[in-house]
Amino acid sequence: MSIHSTASVDSKATLGQDVDVGPFAVIEAGVHIGDRCVIGPHAVIRRYTTMGAGCRVHPGACIGDDPQDLGFKGGESFVRIGANCVMREGVTIHRGSKEGTETVMGDGCFLMANSHLAHNVKMGNNVILANGVLLAGYVEVGDRVFISGNAAVHQFARVGTLAMVGGLGAISKDVPPYCTTRNSRQNCVAGLNVVGMRRAGFNPADRLAVRQAFKLLYRSGLNVSQAVERLRSEFPEGPVRVLWEFVEASKRGICPYGGGDEEESGD
Repeated sequence: MSIHSTASVDSKATLGQDVDVGPFAVIEAGVHIGDRCVIGPHAVIRRYTTMGAGCRVHPGACIGDDPQDLGFKGGESFVRIGANCVMREGVTIHRGSKEGTETVMGDGCFLMANSHLAHNVKMGNNVILANGVLLAGYVEVGDRVFISGNAAVHQFARVGTLAMVGGLGAISKDVPPYCTTRNSRQNCVAGLNVVGMRRAGFNPADRLAVRQAFKLLYRSGLNVSQAVERLRSEFPEGPVRVLWEFVEASKRGICPYGGGDEEESGD
């Protein structure tokens, strides 16, 4: 373990093996840091934060601070971060707004500079947030999502697994799994994240099924409820089930199709 002489590490914090704490970093009481984590200069890890092994926190990041919520009354709430995550310069992650609640980030996530997770965010595994991404309170993000630079996601909205949100986008409805949204457009699905599906190991048959489901959902003339019933009947299992279960569970409504033919690209 290496702790710089200028760092402030509370005696009631728990640090795993081979943790490196840089100059002027602050780690408060009750924090749990996993093995082989690196806490950079001037980073702040506040109480009630748990971080898995192999994480890197870059200079100026602040993890576990109080939520920016006027209804916050204090008390114990939490930030829980998985293993092998990277939080670059200026990243902020806030703990849950109500006592006993938490903000959760899965394993293998990469948060670029100045991105923000508000209170009670639930984020899956292997998510990438580009510079300046803002996730509001109670946002849910599925596995392997990519959210491009300076995009913002409204409170309570959801982004489904393997979706890709365009830069400068404003999302206030749910983005279905596997879909992409256009840059600088609000709530506008453009097509499918074909590259992401390939990288995730989807075989040609699964990718074809998702393309067929996309057309049925967005280009068949059916309303959402009718489309879900068709999808449930025609694709009871596999990746399309993830899609129709996500849509069926939507409370804010899903992003509409904005035109174009991007869903036709790839295989």
